[in-house]
Amino acid sequence: MTSSFSLEGQRIMITGANTGIGQGIAVAVARAGGSVLGVGRSSMEETAKRVVAEGVRFTTISCDLSDASATRAMFARAWEEHGPINGLVNNAGIIRRADAIDFTEADWDEVMDINLKTLFLLSQAFGKKLIGGGRRGKIVNIASMLSFQGGIRVASYTASKHGVLGITRLLACEWAAKGINVNAVAPGYIETNNTEALRADADRSAAILARIPAGCWGRPEDIGDAAVFLLAPASDYMHGATIPVDGGWLAR
Repeated sequence: MTSSFSLEGQRIMITGANTGIGQGIAVAVARAGGSVLGVGRSSMEETAKRVVAEGVRFTTISCDLSDASATRAMFARAWEEHGPINGLVNNAGIIRRADAIDFTEADWDEVMDINLKTLFLLSQAFGKKLIGGGRRGKIVNIASMLSFQGGIRVASYTASKHGVLGITRLLACEWAAKGINVNAVAPGYIETNNTEALRADADRSAAILARIPAGCWGRPEDIGDAAVFLLAPASDYMHGATIPVDGGWLAR
């Protein structure tokens, strides 16, 4: 009997799969039996090794996701060359930090383009393929604690992650009846390269841990397992949800 948490026979596209949360999602998908199409600009060699070690296929797809036309062309080519895609994980994202009064237009545009515009364009391309072919599929967007909170010195990141929550809900409303599940995962403080400086700062790390009921940082695989749930049949009746995986941060 096949588990409702299995991704066996499924082909999942994951953006930003080179390291951190993206890598954790890719490995979790592989452990659930799904093959992975990893998309990004950086080397994904380590992720590929870990995925292949689970006995499934990893396909590297190089793409500058800040380029809208290149992103659309990449998706069309991937569908044509590798076959129908069953799930899309919009994980790629960047952040820029500055006081709001000093925030530049370039830093605003770069973050919004990757974190929100590209997410929408890939979801749109995926939705067109599914709806046009009468197929079912699942989208998992990677949101943030800053989908719910304001933050400090990260104006475009906060705006983009609030947007991820909204777009997740909008697409769910439009596509749920068409057999497409659109949900999101909102990571808390996770042990990745992006948080290395925070974890190395004893005072800052202690302040963060004091706010987390679980008392510890999360791991990339914590996000990966949540993403697998939203990609698998177990979540078939979930639409428009954003699941915090935060050690209890938002409950505090």
